[in-house]
Amino acid sequence: MRMYDIIKKKRDGYSLTAEEINYFVKNYTNENIPDYQASALLMAIYFNKMDKRETLDLTKAMINSGDTFDLSSINGIKVDKHSTGGVGDSVTLILGPMVAACGVPFVKMSGRGLGHTGGTLDKLESIKGFKVALSNEEFVRNTNDINISICSQTGNITPADKKLYALRDVTATVENLSLIAGSIMSKKLAIESDAIILDVKVGSGAFMKNIDDAIALAEEMVTIGNSYGRKTIAVVTNMDEPLGKAVGNALEVKEAIETLRGQGPEDLFELCLVLGSKLLVLAKKAKDEVEGRALLIDTIDSGRAYEKLIELVEHQNGDISYVKNLDLLPKAKYILEVKSIKEGYVKAIDAEEIGKTALALGAGRETIESQLDLGVGILLNKKVDDKVEKDDILAYIHANDLEKAKEVEEKLLDIFILGDKNIEKKKLIYKEIDHI
Repeated sequence: MRMYDIIKKKRDGYSLTAEEINYFVKNYTNENIPDYQASALLMAIYFNKMDKRETLDLTKAMINSGDTFDLSSINGIKVDKHSTGGVGDSVTLILGPMVAACGVPFVKMSGRGLGHTGGTLDKLESIKGFKVALSNEEFVRNTNDINISICSQTGNITPADKKLYALRDVTATVENLSLIAGSIMSKKLAIESDAIILDVKVGSGAFMKNIDDAIALAEEMVTIGNSYGRKTIAVVTNMDEPLGKAVGNALEVKEAIETLRGQGPEDLFELCLVLGSKLLVLAKKAKDEVEGRALLIDTIDSGRAYEKLIELVEHQNGDISYVKNLDLLPKAKYILEVKSIKEGYVKAIDAEEIGKTALALGAGRETIESQLDLGVGILLNKKVDDKVEKDDILAYIHANDLEKAKEVEEKLLDIFILGDKNIEKKKLIYKEIDHI
């Protein structure tokens, strides 16, 4: 088998066999195929696409390029969750404890954030001492003890994906549904949970800007998961404005804890209920989503979900006083009020632009080497459809650099679009996909 023939075949619009895809993935991972040939194939895939069978074979090949994480020694039906990323997204920190408090093992291996704010692991490190690197034995033991573990990826998980993504990033071949879906699902399926829910974000603050593209990606990933023998559901959700009110690592942790105490933003809590009720049905803890929703609300009302977060922090060596006393979380030196210069209704808040202001303050990473400032960020005081009077506070800027804070203040006044009340109320959920 020659790489030249595989490139030519895909260039001419033909489907690749499983053997050809395996040959490419295995040999590129082992550095037997040069970057220029891999780039040529990626570009051919970008233009001629892959069918569903090819996409599944690509995903399998990437899974098989490294280790898989056997979770069979964890009791019960194990569930996992993945988000395609957005602005102000602390869902995992709320959803995980709620689901675990219902007796369902919630198993999640997360990554670091690159962009507007940190990833789930970065946020958790706002809690002093929280240990994100667990051995396989610790991961399994903790989950069996308290039904939840959240940690960094262990071992040699999908090395092919790491190599291919780095190459796609510099060859303008990222935006292809098969390549995106294969990349995401190979990492999810290498962790052998029993069921997966996918939160596919769409809008200004998401990777997918267009609703049709987001639905197509969700359908592609659900097809891969179910074809691989894993129960998989996707929910396409709105990311035109930030989810919740907090954008920034410690600010989002604080908001997550407040939500577990029953005092969180309505949209953030609602999304957790939607995703969580589906997971409880998949895990056979609820006969339907109505029952699942009631069980989840009870974990908040009874305080069990909040106590479950404390158990998670304790089991991963974190200082639980940071959960009990939110004043201990990292703080910014300055807090600036952004006041409206006119009245009206909030018509729009561009999530991507809010994310950029948080990044400018130091809440996110511009490069892998960037250091996060865990205490900084934006706290929204008004959301879309809210009434605003002149001099009302639109947002609070949490900053450690006063000059940057002043620059961000000017930008925020432009980001909040005020005018007449929107005719239609914004949607949180666009579509739910449970099979294709």
